[in-house]
Amino acid sequence: MADMDENALKLWAEALQRGELSLPDFLARVNHNGVAATQDATLDMDRQRRCGFPEVVFGQGKSPESVVEIIHSLHQSGVVALVTRVSAEQAELVAANFSQATHNVIARTLVVPPEGNRRDERYSGGRVSVISAGTSDRPMAEEAWETANWMGVQATLLQDLGVAGPQRILDHVSTLREADAVVVTAGMEGALPSVVAGHVACPVIAVPTSVGYGASFGGVAALLGMLNSCAANVAVVNIDAGFKGGYLAGMIASRAAAAREIANMAHTGTITPANASDG
Repeated sequence: MADMDENALKLWAEALQRGELSLPDFLARVNHNGVAATQDATLDMDRQRRCGFPEVVFGQGKSPESVVEIIHSLHQSGVVALVTRVSAEQAELVAANFSQATHNVIARTLVVPPEGNRRDERYSGGRVSVISAGTSDRPMAEEAWETANWMGVQATLLQDLGVAGPQRILDHVSTLREADAVVVTAGMEGALPSVVAGHVACPVIAVPTSVGYGASFGGVAALLGMLNSCAANVAVVNIDAGFKGGYLAGMIASRAAAAREIANMAHTGTITPANASDG
């Protein structure tokens, strides 16, 4: 109970008072230390306190009704819900139940703020650039971009900059060098992350995609190429895992922004390095 997110507890108490949450449901959430059960899911309502960001809903395999119920539960804690890998049927039912839902058809994502609240547009100061090697890699790039935006970082999306025309990346190098992390989605031989990494002094999160002809083996060729990159600042996530690439980049950018803020406060005398961690 002592470790529970106070904001979540307050919102649950208010929902109980308004009659939107039954007493058994309220007691179940309190007694389970941030765990809330829907008909077919068990939600980690304490994730934001422990890990910095709320639980994200993986839509694939869930019924539209289940997705709606999960979003309702997340909203009880004031969470802006992010749902990935959504189907058209899921998106249609969510839109019918939540007027503020935003559906990115290409990324297959839904961002759903609680009713009456705007989508959380607070900017943490973190910066992420997301690049797609080709138009076919765009769905994974947009999934990464939506995820980073949801995390409150400034995300820039750059499209169709693959190594078949390597001169195209040069026009964007100055933008990339301002980023705290860069996400690169690429199929075929998966060479673009190495090229990008040679231009920047930040982590490059490589997302291999299942784009290519037979010998690409559904993205395995790109995965192995990225894992064998000679650029030291390249890290690799799973095939087609745009969400994972965006999430890792968002975490890096958020922590970099926080470090800049502390350094700036120390420089201006607002805090000293000795007490920088007190808050």
